[in-house]
Amino acid sequence: MHKYLSDYMKQMNRLLEENKSFTEADLQRHLDKIGFMQHERLIHFLVTMLFAIVLFLVLGIFLVTEAGFLMPLLGLILVLLIPYIFHYYFLENTVQKMYVIYDRMAERISRPAQQG
Repeated sequence: MHKYLSDYMKQMNRLLEENKSFTEADLQRHLDKIGFMQHERLIHFLVTMLFAIVLFLVLGIFLVTEAGFLMPLLGLILVLLIPYIFHYYFLENTVQKMYVIYDRMAERISRPAQQG
């Protein structure tokens, strides 16, 4: 997903740098991509929060019971949580950049000339 989204953003930035005009279909395609990425971001947010909640629950149980067998579980959850946080951070920032690209595309939309 990281490569897919990075490549898409490079392509869109290149088109904007070329001062290309866009059609309504281009704008709609970009809105569809934003929708997909918003969904992806939501799913990763939920998974990240689930891992964080589980981490704190297991940590709380460990602190109360001092059960040493929970240490590997804590380590595993932490090892999984850190990459999830970085990936969610990437998705959040990229979706916000997609909003800016949408606004820039909308400013350059080519509309048919109106007849007077």
